[in-house]
Amino acid sequence: MFYAFLASLPILVVAVFLVGLRWPASRAMPLSLVTAAVLALFVWHVPGWQVLAFGIKGSLIAFDLLYIIFGAILLLNTLQQSGAITVIRNGFRQISPDRRVQAIIVAWLFGSFIEGAAGFGTPAAVAVPLLVALGFPPLAAVVCGIVIQSTPVSFGALGTPILVGVGNGLDVAAGFGVDSAVQSAAVSWKLIADKNVAATELLHTIGVRVAALHLVVGTFVPLILVCLLTRFFGRNQSLRDGLGCWKFAIFAAFAMTIPSVATAILFGPEFPSLFGGMVGLVVVATAARRGFLIPAGEPWQFPGKEDWSADWRPVVADSAASAEAVPDVANVAQDCPPLSLFRSWLPYLMLAVLLVAFRLPQLPVKAWVNHPNVTFAVTDLFESPAALKHTPLALPGTIFLLVSGLTFVLHGMSVKGYRIAVANSFRTTAKASVALIFTVPMVQIFLGSDGGAAGLSAMPIVLAEQMATLAGDAWPLLAPFVGGLGAFVAGSNTISNMMLSMFQFGVGQQIGTDPFWIVALQAVGGAAGNTICVHNVVAASAVVGLVGREGQIIRRTLPVFLYYATFAGILGLIIVTIFS
Repeated sequence: MFYAFLASLPILVVAVFLVGLRWPASRAMPLSLVTAAVLALFVWHVPGWQVLAFGIKGSLIAFDLLYIIFGAILLLNTLQQSGAITVIRNGFRQISPDRRVQAIIVAWLFGSFIEGAAGFGTPAAVAVPLLVALGFPPLAAVVCGIVIQSTPVSFGALGTPILVGVGNGLDVAAGFGVDSAVQSAAVSWKLIADKNVAATELLHTIGVRVAALHLVVGTFVPLILVCLLTRFFGRNQSLRDGLGCWKFAIFAAFAMTIPSVATAILFGPEFPSLFGGMVGLVVVATAARRGFLIPAGEPWQFPGKEDWSADWRPVVADSAASAEAVPDVANVAQDCPPLSLFRSWLPYLMLAVLLVAFRLPQLPVKAWVNHPNVTFAVTDLFESPAALKHTPLALPGTIFLLVSGLTFVLHGMSVKGYRIAVANSFRTTAKASVALIFTVPMVQIFLGSDGGAAGLSAMPIVLAEQMATLAGDAWPLLAPFVGGLGAFVAGSNTISNMMLSMFQFGVGQQIGTDPFWIVALQAVGGAAGNTICVHNVVAASAVVGLVGREGQIIRRTLPVFLYYATFAGILGLIIVTIFS
């Protein structure tokens, strides 16, 4: 119990100072970093070189995140300078002027599609600035972008959290998890002799269970999204205004989740979020244009900009997606030719196509961008377990830069306008760097704290084991919370699954239930944990100039995580009780 409490201290520091005392991440995260490092060195007795190695690894990951942020901001600024944002904004208003409808279409559906294509926080970098360009307060746009980082995340980046996270976490390629499962669970692949085939079937089975859980729990995410908008950003600050959109919200939820489940069953874990988001976007946008289930009465709007709280506005005046900058887009775009709706959307279409092309193993692009000649890799930095791998061409940031350059040509922009876009993007990205260079190294030291002279497991494992001891047979209730905790710390559903799937599998066996339902609950909780992940919030905030407001955002998204993990846990407990 004592070591579990100590292991929780880096997280408690974040909760107290960032969320409770409203410190900006640039001040709270250095304190959390120091806490994790002190614990690793003097309690876990991890060698100093190992702590340094994981700190360096975290710094490299932070650089990758900043690269993605810069690319996203540059694409947005490019579209503003060309005048495309104005055309896109008017196109959405033609679908529906109701801000609730716009939030569902852009954040929930378009965001789910981008999550399925790229993952790793990319939807926030794409959808959040688009919402601000439509006239959303920046704080409201970030909340929308973070809230939807739940249901589609399990199948983000073409199924990476399942294929890579759970697959490596259970070591299924080596047959370890498969052999154990054959003895403990009656599933379709138990008679398959080829372990590689069995591993594929195993991940397919887990993916279907994850999709089924998301189908139930994720049904209410669009409704929660609009209720948060109306409660915190409406004139009346009323939940009733959000509930008035319930028919459209539930329709939009099923338009995404039902195709997602069908895809998981038919094709496996690579495409559920991609196809679900794409199908849902087409179906819901078409229905909304025809007025299907659109709430009656006056379209719901935000208060006038003069009535916006100072907290809703960008911290910096030169923010790329500042709400004040949007009305000026027409002026800065005077040197560009008029754009059609198709040409305005073409950069986002190219972005989606390239994100998929860079991920599909069937296409040569993935091999090119991951070629050893363009990859920096170190397997044992300072003779520690820390491994570095840097593939800059494979990052979404490269795709953002490429699409931005193509937009410059396709939209006939002036060199002056593009230079302004680049300069503003550098200034905005710099604001996020302070928080991220402390956040990500803290995470890596926390995760890499095993192997010390004290003989303790890594801090997150020590914490999870204590929770399992206390929970006993009620563990399915807590399994999603542990997955969410892993994502909160690691900033990734994939890493959470990789780190905790075997632990969750073992607990499932100990309590005498199908362990793969427990692993599925882990994956669902890990997806929900992205709604409170600090460096995801920092990255999304930076795109719209809200650096320093991370605590405010997490306080608004924390109830979403609690809902998701609690509902999934209750559902999981019912399922394993019935099947046991």
